[in-house]
Amino acid sequence: MDNRFRKLLEDGTIIVFDGGMGTTLFDKGVFINRCFDQLNLTDPKMILQIHSEFAKAGAMVLETNTFGSNRYKLSSHDLSDRVVEINRVGAQLAREAAGDKVLVAGSVGPLGVRVEPWGPTSLFEATNAFREQIEGLVEGGVDAIILETFTDLNEIRQALVAVSELRKEAGIDLPVIASMTVDQQGNTLFGAAPESFARILESSGADVVGVNCSVGPRQLLEPLEKMRSAIEVPISVMPNAGLPTEVEGRTIYVCSPDYMANYARRFARLGARIIGGCCGTTPEHIRAMAASIRQITGEERSLSVPTIEKVDKVAEPRESVPVPQRSRLASMITSGKFVATVELAPPRGWDLKKILRSATAMHYAGFDAINIPDGPRASARMGPLAMAALIQREVGIETVMHYACRDRNLVGMQSDLLGAYALGLHNLLVITGDPPIMGDYPQATAVFDVDAIGLTNMVTRLNSGMDLSGRPIGQPTGFFVSVGINPTAINTEKEIARFRWKVEAGAHIAITQPVFDADQLLAFLEKLDDGLRIPVIAGIWPLQSLRNAEFLANEVPGVSVPDAVLERMAAAHTRKDERAEGERIAVEILRKVEDHIQGIQVTAPFGRIKSAVRVLEAVRDR
Repeated sequence: MDNRFRKLLEDGTIIVFDGGMGTTLFDKGVFINRCFDQLNLTDPKMILQIHSEFAKAGAMVLETNTFGSNRYKLSSHDLSDRVVEINRVGAQLAREAAGDKVLVAGSVGPLGVRVEPWGPTSLFEATNAFREQIEGLVEGGVDAIILETFTDLNEIRQALVAVSELRKEAGIDLPVIASMTVDQQGNTLFGAAPESFARILESSGADVVGVNCSVGPRQLLEPLEKMRSAIEVPISVMPNAGLPTEVEGRTIYVCSPDYMANYARRFARLGARIIGGCCGTTPEHIRAMAASIRQITGEERSLSVPTIEKVDKVAEPRESVPVPQRSRLASMITSGKFVATVELAPPRGWDLKKILRSATAMHYAGFDAINIPDGPRASARMGPLAMAALIQREVGIETVMHYACRDRNLVGMQSDLLGAYALGLHNLLVITGDPPIMGDYPQATAVFDVDAIGLTNMVTRLNSGMDLSGRPIGQPTGFFVSVGINPTAINTEKEIARFRWKVEAGAHIAITQPVFDADQLLAFLEKLDDGLRIPVIAGIWPLQSLRNAEFLANEVPGVSVPDAVLERMAAAHTRKDERAEGERIAVEILRKVEDHIQGIQVTAPFGRIKSAVRVLEAVRDR
């Protein structure tokens, strides 16, 4: 492979890329639910035609039709075993259309899965997936790699690692463009500012750093200026042709070719070295943009890019609040005391009178804190933040606020957590949350920007005095973070792996799902190595009836009720006997595991606090 692309960069040439392959395919009648990448194999003539149209319009670089050609995205189409082939053929098609004068950039997009620390896919797995895709592109003869439309810096850095490894092992000069997508405020989905992510990408080995997609050209002017002031490597910019608008069932991008051409000139004058288009950008747009840039490639292009002092670096983590000082519960656990908490579900309405009476009774009974679920089983109930704040204010007992990823995006999560801390809610149980399909509104939209692992990382950031993007928040929060574990999980290895990521993310204690088999919990704890030895709080559920036991056994994910327990509940003759038997089972489990745990979380089923109190009395009598 020659170095024509790098020579263009070194010569100061303004390089024109092509436009939006995906939206062009859609305009040609390819349904959105099809695998666009597979068309490299099934309809190569169409792909070749689109590439040729962009080349004739004046594009100096064609991007391969491989944006989603990684093993994770292709697996949804049963094509994960054809990653290398699809990428190789995609590169060959672009190369055929490019001829001798036009260059080819291999398009690599996000994996479509959450990468640690925000999700379960490890950095090692991400790097291997990117490497597999890029190897196919290299086999097909690309001149450069463009990593585009990324939102997560952790993920794009693993793609850069994959490129770096291939460079070294194959001895090839493979320039790489690293491009993030931003919102209308100019920040990434995770809140990173342009000057912040630009510096990180530059230091991670990107030859060009850029922004693309999501918004129209006007919104990319300010990010471009901030990036240019922060880094030394060239800048790329590839906006959508405006924001998408639906007209009579069709998605329309409203920016005209002339409008895009006007902004292409402005991008060039601000110092952009690579200019192209993303979604909605047609060959007509690229033709106008290329002609517009040619008009300024004389005197104006020879002007040096103005030198601007670099912006200050993102703030370093601040000293965190010592863990024992974060809450009374944190102090008790770090000092080795056995704790007892009780779970009270929020009401379906707004009236908390009954809940406050129950909380007061639990406080006087001797419980150390009250756990408040967040929309259990995806039901519409009072939010845990308001309930926790009112209980702490009115009753004077600490709460453990459950916080789920299901209902809020990254912005809302950070806002909620900062507000909760200001209200004195310092104990959290971080959970992924039940999907809406399980609850009252199965058609409701689930967010899940991150899972419990990613949310734990977010809270740890806040505890270090930074938001997700690394910007300072002033005084750090001091959350005491609990996470869930399921000792009865079918895939124990996966459960332990996820638990390890939670611990590494900053979890202080673990709270189990309700335990109905003491031996199963003890066997699970035996499998945890020293690195996972954080305090464990066992979930204890005093069964109220055989029907209650059968419901938990058959309809609640993550809960396992052994046949022996069901048989004992079935042998009880009356409701009173059933409740007494359920309480005996709970106490027996507690007695068997108490030397291996540091506390219990007792559920008060159906708000029946007497059963929970009788379990607590067993703790006192031990």
